[in-house]
Amino acid sequence: MSIIKSLVNPQSESFIVNRDFYLDRITDLRERRQRAHLGGPEKARKRHTEHREQILPRDRIRLLVDPGSPFFELGELAGDKLPEGTAAGASIITGVGLVNNRQCMIIVNDATVKGGTYYPMTCKKHVRAQMFAIQHRLPCITMVQSGGAFLPEQEGIFPAEGMFGSIFVNQIEMSAAGIPQIALVMGSSTAGGAYIPALCDEVVIVRGKGFMYLGGPQLVEAATGEQVGHEELGGAEMHCSVSGVTDYIAEDDAHGLSLVRDIVSNLGNLPKQRWDVAKSVAPLYPIDEIYGIINKDTKIPTSNRDILARLVDGSNFDEFKAKYGSTLMCGFAKIHGFEIGILANDGVLFSEAAKKGAHFINLCCERDIPLLFMADVPGFMVGEEAERGGIAKDGAKFITAMCSAKVPKYTLITGGSYGAGYLAMCGRPFKPTAMLAWPSGRSGIMGPDQVANTLATVREDILKREGKSWTEEEREEFKAPHRKRFEDSEQAYNFASKLWYDAVIDPSETREVLALLLDVAGRSPKIETKFGVFRQ
Repeated sequence: MSIIKSLVNPQSESFIVNRDFYLDRITDLRERRQRAHLGGPEKARKRHTEHREQILPRDRIRLLVDPGSPFFELGELAGDKLPEGTAAGASIITGVGLVNNRQCMIIVNDATVKGGTYYPMTCKKHVRAQMFAIQHRLPCITMVQSGGAFLPEQEGIFPAEGMFGSIFVNQIEMSAAGIPQIALVMGSSTAGGAYIPALCDEVVIVRGKGFMYLGGPQLVEAATGEQVGHEELGGAEMHCSVSGVTDYIAEDDAHGLSLVRDIVSNLGNLPKQRWDVAKSVAPLYPIDEIYGIINKDTKIPTSNRDILARLVDGSNFDEFKAKYGSTLMCGFAKIHGFEIGILANDGVLFSEAAKKGAHFINLCCERDIPLLFMADVPGFMVGEEAERGGIAKDGAKFITAMCSAKVPKYTLITGGSYGAGYLAMCGRPFKPTAMLAWPSGRSGIMGPDQVANTLATVREDILKREGKSWTEEEREEFKAPHRKRFEDSEQAYNFASKLWYDAVIDPSETREVLALLLDVAGRSPKIETKFGVFRQ
């Protein structure tokens, strides 16, 4: 292996300025996480714990997973500061955790947020968690306490693919594929909230707290005139002894979680790791030095070589085609002992870089080596020379290889990732196994300055045709709101709030997050890659 030698000086003035700026970003990330973790308002949380005598959703997860084991949350910041008023976290918690030494997808309704009802973003987040579970054949544990759809938002919840109905479709497909599904009914679960456990393999229900019914007592009375109580209509005793919809009665939340752990222990043999995993070796340089390497001025590019020196085991990186297509670094490394093929940007993508990237992806697919795309790219090269050199053809070759690859693919947005460059570095439309970003990550069709200049040029052409002109001050005044709008839209938190990113992570968390994801992927079956047509 080749050791990366980093010449970064942590004592330099520029490093300290950059580090302090990035630490403010980390503080912001922690505050956003804290807000998402709170769930509903204090009044609702108090009613949940004191009046209902129930355990808060995140405490339920802590009791379910193995003590001291990590929990990787998908969509932690979904709904963060969305204008339609969706609560941070979107009234549901989803993520991968270890239960009796078995990796499971855990989905938890947060009843402190509008009774655990489903917003459009809640549906999207639940479906994303299911797709991750299907991809990795993870048992799915759902803690149900939901009033079903949030009716004022029905157009974003009910009619189409990817909405509430897709949750049931995925459950049926998971069942057909032999992926275990376990439900724990912990509170009132109405309409869609009743169908979710009814479609699971095994169901636990909490006595006196858990209720399942397509329509609650009020709806039943309004529809049929029948007066019936919660227990008779959908309580634990009725469902376990009469309807047969549920299988086990728990006396309280903690007992229910214990029963779920018992069910997981009876799921058969644990999946084996298909990859050889070496002993983990720390990088030669502190990982938190990344804070000082990323320049606060987004116009100054980051040295991904210095970043890699702080991410990979032993700072060892075997670079592929080091002297060819140098604006795309490709090479082999290990992260916590897992071998991984890394593609990291070091400037605009030229034809040579695209061809090298396609070649490298091909190698990794042949060897069943997962891929990490570290995206910090303004796009593909433009201009007459680039076009005559076949940039469109070569870019298409790279994108075809990336899209066709069936090895696990992880995208990490570290800086600005724009246009076709964003797509080529395994952007969300190309379905990466997980899409991650640092707080410094940004994505868009083009950068804010480019957008503002392009729109100003278009406006200027219109004025010329009309025989008009404008001053430089008027031009700048025109550009300012467009630049601001794109600066806001390209931020990592905007993408995370809409689930275009799975998670925004602290750079110092990167190694642990990737190791967990690689461990999960290595316990799922290998899928053979079939490449499409490569235009020569």
